[in-house]
Amino acid sequence: MLIQIHPENPNPREISKVIEALKKDGLIVYPTDTVYGLAWDINSPKAFDKIVRLKGKNALKENFSLICSSLSQVSEFTAHINNATFKILKHNLPGPFTFILTANNNVPRFYKEKKKTVGIRIPDNKIAVEIVEKLGNPIMTTSLHHDDEILDYMTDPELIHEKYEKLVDFVIDGGYGKNEASTVVNCTNDDFEIIRQGIGELVL
Repeated sequence: MLIQIHPENPNPREISKVIEALKKDGLIVYPTDTVYGLAWDINSPKAFDKIVRLKGKNALKENFSLICSSLSQVSEFTAHINNATFKILKHNLPGPFTFILTANNNVPRFYKEKKKTVGIRIPDNKIAVEIVEKLGNPIMTTSLHHDDEILDYMTDPELIHEKYEKLVDFVIDGGYGKNEASTVVNCTNDDFEIIRQGIGELVL
């Protein structure tokens, strides 16, 4: 189902419909401050099974990211964050960044059987943050790639709906998405390493 939610003033009633779907092991397509993403409740193994069926066995090798609503929530799912890393996070979030951090045991085991790290995001997008806040825990996410060889990502919510309407519970129309992804920064070592330069310019 295509559901329109205002990007600056999300309607609580529409947000509640999305939350209800997530709590019932549903999948959603939602906007961020970069590209549109495919997301599900972090605590739902049934939803993750749907992702594996949808994306094939390669899904088990994908680098999924946690969408959080605050730095305090980030700290609930990551190992100890030192002062230098906290400073980087505070200067750049919310924003178009994915920070690679060491995961702790609050990240369900089925995501980190082969990895000890997790990507975290706090998008500068009211719809995404409102969903996480109302759900009460992070959502797990992956980007929507375009079939086109020129375009990397799908940006038009109506076209996304045409492709995914039978595969997800809701496609949220929050306006056109961007066609450039987040900047990915590895924070697991002493030196911060940009492993993908995206839309965000890192402030140290």
